[in-house]
Amino acid sequence: MAARVLTIGKSTQDVFLSGKVFEPQREKGIFYEHLQLGSKLMLDNVVFSTGGNATNAATTFARQGIEAAYMWALGHDIASQAIMQVLDAEDIDTSHVVIDEAYRASYSSVLLAPNGERTILNYHGSKLPVSGFPLDLSAIAKADWLYVSSLGTMGLLEAVVAQAAAAGVKVAMNPAGSELAHVDRLKEILAHVTVLSVNKEEAQILVQGTTTEELARRLITYCPVVIVSDGPNGSVATDGKVVVAAGMYEDVVVVDRLGAGDAFASGFVAKIIQGKTIQEAVTFASANSTSVVQKIGAKEGILHRNAHIHTMPLVVTDF
Repeated sequence: MAARVLTIGKSTQDVFLSGKVFEPQREKGIFYEHLQLGSKLMLDNVVFSTGGNATNAATTFARQGIEAAYMWALGHDIASQAIMQVLDAEDIDTSHVVIDEAYRASYSSVLLAPNGERTILNYHGSKLPVSGFPLDLSAIAKADWLYVSSLGTMGLLEAVVAQAAAAGVKVAMNPAGSELAHVDRLKEILAHVTVLSVNKEEAQILVQGTTTEELARRLITYCPVVIVSDGPNGSVATDGKVVVAAGMYEDVVVVDRLGAGDAFASGFVAKIIQGKTIQEAVTFASANSTSVVQKIGAKEGILHRNAHIHTMPLVVTDF
């Protein structure tokens, strides 16, 4: 019987605008995209997609044969409708999504430069209230795993993790900026987290350290499984028994980096959920992220269950 994972977090509609008009211009060591005020500029392409940490993760889980469900509050706006259509197409359970005209989905316009870098103009959408959340958190008890990211408020994060802990549901977390802004409260929550996935900069907010391995070794004191990524420099994962260091899965041409972090984190968690080794989880996470950066949009490149995954060089040492 497939494991059931409930993901909770904000979702967005993304519109990608690409063209030579966004060619980066360097000024005093900083790159900018120059758009002349009042001008009419031509684009090479426009792509509509959906994103948001939790929906991207849910897509990874669903495509890997894991029973995935999504929980959030959306509205009747076009962006909300687009998000729901994509989730339904991926066979993700949306019965826990609250649809109410009081809410609007997040929306992002992504100005995509020819080198794969981007500038994001983001509308955060409606924030959930600090108390009296419209979500039915009792649904958490029906899941085997809870995946949380970008909830927007610490109060909601604390509530969902507490609900999971009380029901014996395992928690995987990929904290976003809104959660990392409250380090002390976040550290208290980590006692109930099974898998923590962060990048190097996020890890350095939580603990002191200069290398990914040093950071991973210090974070393991908070939860059982930790992975720290560092973009093209690779990643380090540990379960307190072994330490696995990985480089790049493949050297590919980057089309769009949006969603790469979500693909990596959720790819790692997906294999942990399926009972795979740390080594197998790191390899799939790297492959999933590498596939995503070759496509426009956060979901287009997420791997399906039958995708071929080749081995990659790993350095495994005892903890």
